[in-house]
Amino acid sequence: MTPERENRTLVCSVLFLDVVNYSALAVGEQVERKRRFNAALLAALEPLGAEERVVVDTGDGAAIAIPGDPEKALFAALGMFDNIGELEVRGGVNLGPVSLVKDINGHANVIGDGINVAQRIMNFAEAGELLVSRSFYDVARLLAAEYASVFQPIGARADKHGRTHEVFSIIPGVRVGRRIAETLARAGASAPGAEPSAPEPPAASRSSVQISDAGPHLIVSGASEAAVREALAELARKGRPSSGAVTRIGAKWFASVPNPARAVEASVQELGYTAVVTGPTREAVEARLRELLQYGARLVQPVELVDGVWTAVCDRS
Repeated sequence: MTPERENRTLVCSVLFLDVVNYSALAVGEQVERKRRFNAALLAALEPLGAEERVVVDTGDGAAIAIPGDPEKALFAALGMFDNIGELEVRGGVNLGPVSLVKDINGHANVIGDGINVAQRIMNFAEAGELLVSRSFYDVARLLAAEYASVFQPIGARADKHGRTHEVFSIIPGVRVGRRIAETLARAGASAPGAEPSAPEPPAASRSSVQISDAGPHLIVSGASEAAVREALAELARKGRPSSGAVTRIGAKWFASVPNPARAVEASVQELGYTAVVTGPTREAVEARLRELLQYGARLVQPVELVDGVWTAVCDRS
């Protein structure tokens, strides 16, 4: 934090993050998860200079204030989620007024409505979700035309103080950051004799498209929209349809495809005679549905994507 900014009120982008259910963990597990969290955050913030951000440790997470450049905050948020692996983290981003001050120990700190709202936006998120406020969305979507397709409205949410916030989610298919190009390049550079970690792209697009294993999804990226769509068409012919729009971030185009090899088992919630099946991938939900239908259940609502979660409903009466 530069001296000229200290004790001044500035409009900042604030990214608020925490480790989900951190307080319920044993102390040893808290230490390990916070270590992993800090490592991922440092990697995400690496492109920013020390003078471009103020990081406040919140115990179970961190708040990062980035004055003057919402695009840098967006890339930092995307980069964080690209680096966390299996660690359960949630995040919220807001654009609003904050004061940059020194705390009692002389460390840089952030106070004001901008950080308060960022925390409340984060509190609306589930594990693995990255949400943004209306103020951040309104500015980010004007930075470049393609950013409008990165966000998905999820409606109004009221916080514990009764204040209503209009919230937008960053769709999972494009939740990759500025560092994704390097990550994909490393993933594509297999060692001699090593097995490929992702499906082989079509021959015509092989030079310009890369596919990276991102847990439940495979991230398809390329230098052009046409190349990515060609790769998606080839994967669709193999039974792996895209789960999101083809979207440009920076100079590259991205899309995601469910990864059956990493599909997490779907869950079933019983509501009387009705069973609601939910899961992170279509394949996981369909597998659980087949199991229920074999035992006499009747499909009421086919598998569809609802608020980012694959969902189906069946009658077990």
